[in-house]
Amino acid sequence: MQPLTRADLFSLEEYAEKRADFRAKVMAHKQARRVPIGAHATLYFEDRLTMQYQIQEMLRVERIFEPTGIQEELDAYNPLIPDGDNWKATFMVEFEDVEERRQALSRLIGIEDRVWVQVGAHEQVYAIADEDLERESADKTSSVHFLRFQLPEGAVNDVKRGAPIRMGIDHPEYREEVELDAARRDALAADLH
Repeated sequence: MQPLTRADLFSLEEYAEKRADFRAKVMAHKQARRVPIGAHATLYFEDRLTMQYQIQEMLRVERIFEPTGIQEELDAYNPLIPDGDNWKATFMVEFEDVEERRQALSRLIGIEDRVWVQVGAHEQVYAIADEDLERESADKTSSVHFLRFQLPEGAVNDVKRGAPIRMGIDHPEYREEVELDAARRDALAADLH
């Protein structure tokens, strides 16, 4: 996928006019890109449209209209767009109760490195986590991580041919896996060359 440029973005005025329709389109698009893994972990797979929405929202909230500010947002979010042979996802550990979340995050140190995808009979591919900055400390992990799943060429080809896709987590404190339904499989297949 091509990175976003300033030419791909709406001005603040245009976005104000189109926001409701654009937001509805993006929310519908995101449904097939959300993969829950068990009750407390979710992968939100990013692409060009989800990143355009994120940038537009940041520009809107921060009232950014200067070219340098816009470029800073593009530089921050473009790395989350898949490159054609990988998937990129926001990984969230989700517990509603604050105390339960605090305790879970202390038990789940390293969980971001134990998230995997598997295409057909290919080997599991483990996530490369948090390439931008470290998100855990000695006593807890973060509830949000950014992951990249770098797929071998054969797996990319098999996804394009309709191979099943499984995803999971094999952390000692959290073991879950799922097989993607057709809508999610097809949405992720579109990210690959």
